[in-house]
Amino acid sequence: MKDTTDWIQRWKDGETGWHSDKPNSKLIEFINYLELQVGDSVFVPLCGKTQDMLYLLEQGYRVIGVELSQLAVEQFFSENNLTYLLHKTNQFSVYQGENITLYCGDYFALEKSMLASVVAVYDRASLIALPIDLRAKYAHHLYSIISKDCRALLLTLNYPQSQMSGPPFAVNEDEVVSLFSKSKGFECQQLQSFNDIKNEPKFLRAGVDFIEKATYCLRKTGE
Repeated sequence: MKDTTDWIQRWKDGETGWHSDKPNSKLIEFINYLELQVGDSVFVPLCGKTQDMLYLLEQGYRVIGVELSQLAVEQFFSENNLTYLLHKTNQFSVYQGENITLYCGDYFALEKSMLASVVAVYDRASLIALPIDLRAKYAHHLYSIISKDCRALLLTLNYPQSQMSGPPFAVNEDEVVSLFSKSKGFECQQLQSFNDIKNEPKFLRAGVDFIEKATYCLRKTGE
């Protein structure tokens, strides 16, 4: 699949402009909406080597992530001086560290049993990393692998897609509501939305008119 090949190559080439060396401020600001208790497990899809996982660990939570790039997973452990054990299944290479399990492989191959302990999801750059033809599939699969009442913190970007190509792709509020509506088994609440173009030099250089950053809290209501 072309998207898969491109993603792995980006990591090999160091073309990971979305990666930040510090936790996302919106995770810190809105984490209480996940209603977590110490020891709870948080699922981080398409996790890369995000420092958000380290932040979650430092708060006393457990982390389960999935990532396609082996390089990203191994860099997360090495750059943060974390040890791990590695074993392989038919679908995944499984990196097991203290309070963290990272599945290296295809998100769509995850099964509900692998996330049985998960009570919350943190999606900073997963949905917006996917082209439009995969986003509905992503949302449907997320519904199928998390438990009822599981909450999710979702961060999105919206900008004139005609002015710049993704990823990250533009995802507006209407699409989020459509993907995570009551009819799809979710409650969806927008927590914040604002134009942050002044802090996005890449988008400014491309002549993009605006970049709207939004944060949502989701809750799975169906079985």
